Amino acid sequence: MSPVEISELEQRALRAWPALESRSNFGWIQRFAGGYTKRANSINAIGHEAHFTPDVMAELERPYRERGQPPIWRLTPLAPADADAALAARGYRRIDESLVQRAALDERFSPDPVVRIAASPPSGWLAGFAGLSPVAPHHRETMTRMLRSIAAPVGFASVEEDGEPLAFALGVVDGDHVGLFDVLVAPTARRRGLARRLTQTIGAWGRDHGACFAYLQVVATNIAALPLYADLGFETVYSYAYRVP
Repeated sequence: MSPVEISELEQRALRAWPALESRSNFGWIQRFAGGYTKRANSINAIGHEAHFTPDVMAELERPYRERGQPPIWRLTPLAPADADAALAARGYRRIDESLVQRAALDERFSPDPVVRIAASPPSGWLAGFAGLSPVAPHHRETMTRMLRSIAAPVGFASVEEDGEPLAFALGVVDGDHVGLFDVLVAPTARRRGLARRLTQTIGAWGRDHGACFAYLQVVATNIAALPLYADLGFETVYSYAYRVP
């Protein structure tokens, strides 16, 4: 993807998983959500105008340190070329190598009647999702606020059996793309194709809401999910990783 296309997809993903507070400085977005998820509490380049110098680094990290949080850098191809090496030289660890993948919403994406999609998160959805994530008890209120603040159209997908929730996922449409987030399946229900059914149904739901493409973010070592996504036509368009103190 070109830098412009990467920037557009990055901004879609940031809108789809909104932080409670965001600031733009020096070509970077600082995101804050009380420490709930690295994605929502990280420093992200938004274009090739992003600057990286020792002074810029200190200024961008300052509000995290003031809040007692570690400054987390999420480095995509939009980050300045010297940022990764500079952070490594300061002892920052590189973790969670991740792939951003995209697929055309073709005939492989069809709705499955076992998957329910709600326009807002039911209380049972929130509790089940938090239980499988897992979300620390002190972050559950933040999680709920973030999920309820996602701009429509958003789909909260779930699969139940005998009234028991077994699997969850989140879909967010933005323009001609639908983002797929946090596919979670209970350990007792794995190897039953539920992740596939959720992914296909959210893709079909996104197409009904005007999307032509689906995208997702997956850790590069997730050997269980990658074959499924490849079978549905997802291809890696760029990658990113985090640097943490």
